[in-house]
Amino acid sequence: MSERIERNGLRVDAALATFIDSEVLVPLGLEREAFWQGFATLVGRFAPVNRALLAKRDALQAQIDAWHRERRGKPLDAVAYRAFLTETGYLVPEPADFLIGTENVDPEIATMAGPQLVVPVLNDRFVLNAANARWGSLYDAWYGTDALDAAPAKPGGYDKVRGSAVVAAGRAFLDARFPLSTGSWADWDGAGDPPLADAAQLVGRKAGGLLLINNGLHVEIVIDRSTPVGADDKAGISDIVMEAALTTIVDLEDSVAAVDAEDKLVAYRNWLGLMRGDLEASFQKGGKTLTRTLEGDCEWTSISGEAMVLPGRSLLFVRNVGHLMTNPAILLPDGSEVPEGIMDAVITSAIAMFDLKGLGRHRNSRAGSVYIVKPKMHGPEECAFTNDLFDAVEDLLGLARHTVKVGVMDEERRTSANLATCIAAVKDRVVFINTGFLDRTGDEIHTSMQAGPMIRKGAIKGSGWIAAYEKRNVCIGLKQGLSGKAQIGKGMWAAPDMMRDMMEQKVGHPRTGANTAWVPSPTAATLHAMHYHQVPVFALRDDIAKEPVPGLDALLAIPLADGANWSEDEVREELDNNAQGLLGYVVRWIDQGVGCSKVPDINDVGLMEDRATLRISSQHMANWLLHGVATSEQVMDSLKRMAAKVDAQNADDPLYEPMAGRWEESFAFRAACDLVFNGVEQPNGYTEPLLHAWRLKKKAAMAKVAELA
Repeated sequence: MSERIERNGLRVDAALATFIDSEVLVPLGLEREAFWQGFATLVGRFAPVNRALLAKRDALQAQIDAWHRERRGKPLDAVAYRAFLTETGYLVPEPADFLIGTENVDPEIATMAGPQLVVPVLNDRFVLNAANARWGSLYDAWYGTDALDAAPAKPGGYDKVRGSAVVAAGRAFLDARFPLSTGSWADWDGAGDPPLADAAQLVGRKAGGLLLINNGLHVEIVIDRSTPVGADDKAGISDIVMEAALTTIVDLEDSVAAVDAEDKLVAYRNWLGLMRGDLEASFQKGGKTLTRTLEGDCEWTSISGEAMVLPGRSLLFVRNVGHLMTNPAILLPDGSEVPEGIMDAVITSAIAMFDLKGLGRHRNSRAGSVYIVKPKMHGPEECAFTNDLFDAVEDLLGLARHTVKVGVMDEERRTSANLATCIAAVKDRVVFINTGFLDRTGDEIHTSMQAGPMIRKGAIKGSGWIAAYEKRNVCIGLKQGLSGKAQIGKGMWAAPDMMRDMMEQKVGHPRTGANTAWVPSPTAATLHAMHYHQVPVFALRDDIAKEPVPGLDALLAIPLADGANWSEDEVREELDNNAQGLLGYVVRWIDQGVGCSKVPDINDVGLMEDRATLRISSQHMANWLLHGVATSEQVMDSLKRMAAKVDAQNADDPLYEPMAGRWEESFAFRAACDLVFNGVEQPNGYTEPLLHAWRLKKKAAMAKVAELA
């Protein structure tokens, strides 16, 4: 058991307490005793409310389960179902018309449209890569991925054929988005300024570069004849650099495996490094040790001759955990664990004060705000709880009201069904709503677990409720005045190696009126930025705002199988697909503490997996098991066969611990079994309670081995 320090009745992990005292409070000029007394008072006030809200979740779910059990085997009566949800309080009345009142929001969120990254806070190198992804080389993105329809690069050197194809694609992009008054960019020789059809698109110059703008996004034309590419180019253009990831969510939640004080300390320390601007990451590449740091700002001279500075880094949000989990990092006076979301709110906000006070090397929010994404809230009461909590955090830290902004993730069914009321609960601090198909699907399955077997997982993407969900999110956001004040976002492209497909499909996100969407890498951000040059998001919104909001009946339609009679082969195929993805993710989470990674799917295609994808797979298997579509023997057969497949897929990882044949020894395999066979009982179908429990067991076992060694 780690050493603890008493702080006003709170028993705080010693290393965490020392970190807060010496590295956060002292540099900020905050008095230690006042901070901890205020923290203890805040926790004492909000922890009981937090527990009551979770109890209400359970009570509502129990009522829904009972209602469905009584009607199992009968067609769903949509009218009776909606009346039942209203009677229980699951559905609440729509609020009177209102507009959000959020102020002091940075333009990257309010008035610009572009890609958004989500990065696990525990990986300092990935965090820096994401923060520095504000600008990205389009030439590199095309050359190194399948986004460009050209021959693959030859290993070990520069492929001139592919390079020529990249340059040609670059000229085509410039012709489409920055047309010249006459001719093509391919004809421009680099003498003087390019003769743009719209001269206002040229906004800056510097030695070796021109700065263009379209739809609010900048593009740098790099002119350097000393490089191989520039030397062969008529105009000396060596690269096209895109303004790419406008915003990044630094994630303490679904993409990390943080189960105790040791893990949380790494998370908070990396967030502090970002706010101070001094985070560094050293790593080996090509036999050399490289060190990565945060990029500085970009200096230009405007066309009128004035100095011009553009941000060199992505604007950072921090995603706190939701209301469900507690953490042993801090124990309350009664010995129970602190609600982790409350702890995150206080500590990440305090650390962000380094930015607010200008104590870091770089500024994050030039508008003077702290941006916290809050996930997995169920309905308006939980949003109101977050609003009250953030009020209290501001009072504790001496911040002006609504300095701490909130991003509401529309990823739980009760929030989707009451979205306008949820927004109303945070109307003066909301800066973000988005849709998250993955968690939303997991909650869809669990909420209606007792109603009957669900359709196959792949078919759920075509369900009517999803179209209503995506459309309602944008329409309601626009109706409540988010445009110009907040982001409306869309979900992740999960296949980082399939950029050609992304370029064909993800243009659909800005076409919905969303001014951001998630991408899995800086390279993907660079490519996805092209979509925001193609689609004038803000110009589309006037027409979208006139469209009717899809009704609740479509949103509440349950994706039930309705008597589907799958063959034994089809059932095995579905179980194998779910089991393989589940095991491929869980084994890294439990054994290595990796909360997000590119996991090969059953067809060996790398997909970005996090707890949201795990929630779907485990809940879908639990649903089929509950309703007799599959037997426990069939499920276990799939789990064991897929464990062998996952072992083979990870054969080159020296840290990997095989599962096959080690059914009792492998904590990862046992955790995966728990997620399926105990899936019905998990709160709202979440995977965190079981993952945390098994990871803690694994860490304890590793510590014992190390001690004996």
